[in-house]
Amino acid sequence: MEVFWYLLIAIVLAVFFILDGYDFGTGIIHLFVAKTEKDKEVIAKSAGLFWDSNEVWLVAGGGMLFMAFPTFYASVFSGFYLPLIIVLWLIVFRAIGLEFRSQFKYQMWKDIWDKSFGVSSLLLALFFGIALGNIVRGVNLGGVENGVSIYEGHYFFLPLWDSSFSPLCENPGVIDWFTIIIGLISVVTLAIHGAAWIILKTNSSINNRLRSIIFKLNIVLAILTIFSLVVWQIVNPNSLDNFIDKPYLILFPIIYFSGMIGLFFIKRFKKEGYSFIFSTLLILGGITSSLASLFPVILPSTNKINEPLTIYNMAAGEYGLSVASVWGIIGLLLIVVYFIIQKRLMAGKIDEMDYGH
Repeated sequence: MEVFWYLLIAIVLAVFFILDGYDFGTGIIHLFVAKTEKDKEVIAKSAGLFWDSNEVWLVAGGGMLFMAFPTFYASVFSGFYLPLIIVLWLIVFRAIGLEFRSQFKYQMWKDIWDKSFGVSSLLLALFFGIALGNIVRGVNLGGVENGVSIYEGHYFFLPLWDSSFSPLCENPGVIDWFTIIIGLISVVTLAIHGAAWIILKTNSSINNRLRSIIFKLNIVLAILTIFSLVVWQIVNPNSLDNFIDKPYLILFPIIYFSGMIGLFFIKRFKKEGYSFIFSTLLILGGITSSLASLFPVILPSTNKINEPLTIYNMAAGEYGLSVASVWGIIGLLLIVVYFIIQKRLMAGKIDEMDYGH
């Protein structure tokens, strides 16, 4: 039952990052690439028409996490309190940036909310990548200092950063040089994904330019990926053990690198959907590879006193998991139905669809 819930939550969160990931990416493209008002409007619309339905998957993932792994939920939400509050405010400003920009025709008004949408999207992509970096790096469970736990073994608290800015110190912060690298990978990946979404859903005048941008960003992503794999071995020398012990897990890195290799041929694609498919493989492969490297651990411990958090020592009781299975599946089916209806209504190019008026 624990494995079932782990896989289900992993799928829901992967779907969230694929769907809302292109909203983050469109915000980044909107901030740095869109210049004319027409392009800004249509790019904002390509995110604005979908962001609220896409974020349903984040709510669903949080709810399922609470049902299946309540102790882990409590531990993570208290330990990552500061960055979670920052993420909450960024989500708010991204949403109101999209919803407010078209309410008045004054250029200064639009510029303010365009910056809100773009900067919030950029920082959300960065912070979600940093969050993944914290998961694969591990945290100081129990708040061990000088060999003594300050908290219970499954609790922790991280400052935003430590003065050493190192992932190898006794009490690493949320932000260090390793998590920044993973954050940058997230920003580049989601910018690629957002650009592919804009190409797929709009007739923007910058679509041809976006193909060239995706190609260049993919080169940057390849360099960052190789570099991150090297430094990951410094932070956690056992990070690849799962792939050696269970060779079938190599499937997930293959998905990631298939997406990356495919995007190098973006200038040859005749169908607009191909770039979006390959950018989706990037996100799917990256998330699943990270989780596969840890399984069954869901949060490693950076000290040797307290055991890591796993799907087995963090799961709810058998009865709770069985009840959650019924309501969780019903809720997931409702979300899927809602998602299918919404995507069918918004099928095709969205340039002429109304939004924000």
